[in-house]
Amino acid sequence: MNKNYYAILMAGGVGSRFWPVSTSDFPKQFHDMLGTGETLIQRTFSRLAKIIPSENIFILTNERYNDLVLQQLPEVKQRQVVTEPAMRNTAPCILYAALKIQKENPDALMVVAPSDHWIEDEDAFIANLEQSFTACAKEDILMTLGIQPTFANTGYGYIQYDKNNTEIKKVAQFTEKPDYNTAKEFLKSGNYLWNAGIFIWSVNSIVKAFARFQKEMTSLFEKGVDTYNTEKEKAFIQSNYALAENISIDYAILEKADNVYVLPATFDWNDLGTWGSLYDKLDKTDANNAVVNARVISQEASGNMIRTAKDKIVVIDGLEDYIVVDKEDVLLIYPKQKEQDIKEVLKKVKETYGEQYG
Repeated sequence: MNKNYYAILMAGGVGSRFWPVSTSDFPKQFHDMLGTGETLIQRTFSRLAKIIPSENIFILTNERYNDLVLQQLPEVKQRQVVTEPAMRNTAPCILYAALKIQKENPDALMVVAPSDHWIEDEDAFIANLEQSFTACAKEDILMTLGIQPTFANTGYGYIQYDKNNTEIKKVAQFTEKPDYNTAKEFLKSGNYLWNAGIFIWSVNSIVKAFARFQKEMTSLFEKGVDTYNTEKEKAFIQSNYALAENISIDYAILEKADNVYVLPATFDWNDLGTWGSLYDKLDKTDANNAVVNARVISQEASGNMIRTAKDKIVVIDGLEDYIVVDKEDVLLIYPKQKEQDIKEVLKKVKETYGEQYG
């Protein structure tokens, strides 16, 4: 296994569109969302460990999830859990982790991957990653994996690439979530991919890009280089991290750099961002309901996403395309087509009944 391969597993999000299962105390990446016996972070870690030495996989998360990470990934040591004392989006934490890794191994190649994606064909994922690492070792490029769009999805960002015959394509531009008609045009043009938020580069290339496009952030984090990977690191980060700008890696670097490339991925992918995306991923009953944990008797009920405690009996009649999620102190029965509004619903619940429900 290549000792220069590293991974940054992004595990700091709250996943509020998966409420009431996902809460700020116990977010979705730490749940077994598909009822497979493995949580999403466990599955992602074991997938990356097929190509990356497990001691080189770092988990980037919020301070409050430190113990959850160590509990769910017993093979991980405390040095591998990189915690943010404040929420500052993806750019600051990626720069911080890259500087830590660069200090440990200046020849490192790293992949940044979300901890809550579902990838069925793991061998294809590993092959795509290997190909990207090889390209980034040879040249000063920043790479991303793009997903072949299967329909005009308005919930994802898109990557437009230059049409050519090479496997790895130059990125022309990144586009934010489009409206439906624009998404249809993207599909028709044939050179757009979904942005999966999986990035690959050498530590030297990404640190160089930050130095060029994010001077202030770079000088903030470079002040602490002497403390990184020592017992003084925590104090430095506690005092300085919150001073970093709240900005995503896309805006901070990728939309500005001219050495960004994309590999159209050959694996199937689901970002498991909402109850509807989970419904799409799961096997269905004869009545076309997706069920996790529950034992269901249904009549004239189809297209529903049903999740309860283990073996709970659910009798459902006359309900179509609904999300039915039962948790000890919360029951959610909500139309699937309005799933993007669950964030707002959660806000209302917290305002009415207290923060402990979110």
